[in-house]
Amino acid sequence: MKLGLIAAFFAVSTAALPATAFAASTSYPLTVENCGQKVTFDKAPSKIVSIGQGMTEVLYSLGLADKVAGTAVWVGPVLPQYAEANAKIKRLADNDPSFESIVGLEPDLVAAEFEWHVGPMGSVAKREQFSDIGVNTYLSPADCVAKTNLDGGDGVRKELFTMDLIYQEIAELAEIFDIQDRGNKLIADLKAREAAAVASIKGAEAKNMPIVFWFSSKETKGDAFIAGKNSAPAYILKTLGATNVVTTEEEWPLVGWETIAQANPAVIVIATMDRRRYAADDPAVKVSFLENDPVVSQLDAVKNKHFVMMDAQSMNPTIRTIDGIETLAEGIRSFGLAN
Repeated sequence: MKLGLIAAFFAVSTAALPATAFAASTSYPLTVENCGQKVTFDKAPSKIVSIGQGMTEVLYSLGLADKVAGTAVWVGPVLPQYAEANAKIKRLADNDPSFESIVGLEPDLVAAEFEWHVGPMGSVAKREQFSDIGVNTYLSPADCVAKTNLDGGDGVRKELFTMDLIYQEIAELAEIFDIQDRGNKLIADLKAREAAAVASIKGAEAKNMPIVFWFSSKETKGDAFIAGKNSAPAYILKTLGATNVVTTEEEWPLVGWETIAQANPAVIVIATMDRRRYAADDPAVKVSFLENDPVVSQLDAVKNKHFVMMDAQSMNPTIRTIDGIETLAEGIRSFGLAN
């Protein structure tokens, strides 16, 4: 075969390959700007401790389960497709792990979903504590871009969360581990699912319908952790055209039921979880309170039993937020509330 024909054949053949086949390899040392700090990687990390279920599931989705030495901070079951791999990985704690338990695994990367665990107010440790012993840290951009966490709570989000922050996290982790092809494929798959979720609600738009997302409460009859105006649930509501009954920029403000009653939500979205950290973590406890409290039981959503059960992880900024769009849209349809 002549050289010209070879070149032409190669050009035609490669043109048919997906763009991800040509993703550039990582050039080390790699420096990443992450949540206000520059983190330099001399090579791809070989051992990870992951703090936060959302972060852990992103790592699994990137095919990095074999590099995860330990995990912590879980609210429910892992995604079913990763159950077998997850069962083999040491769980340091269901809630906050100790600094010593993490260091004991000798990781070269600690990846955290929330800055309150690893950050200036870190309940586990500050980033400097890890860098001082030669351990890199990576925090989810979804918890620091246009968001402050200095109050020690769930933080204040200045701009509406979007899935772009999750796609950024995936792309950055893929570059850190030199697995750009996997990262590009995962982002493409998630974007396709998001587009399908949005398409699935055509005819189910909840125009200005007041909806409340209830994550939990420290005391069952006390103030409730309700999704703020720029949270992941707010993104779900915007996608559906519904209205959040909360207008504060706090991520999960504590809101009194008297205030919620004044808004009289048409639907109450209830977080389901295995975690039992707070009194109202159990969804059955939530429903019992709603139906028996003399004030709250008079809300339209309660009288009509317009409760949507949603996995708590879908209420956090994670790859599961897309599931949340689908779950709420189906609930609105089933109640006959779709426009």
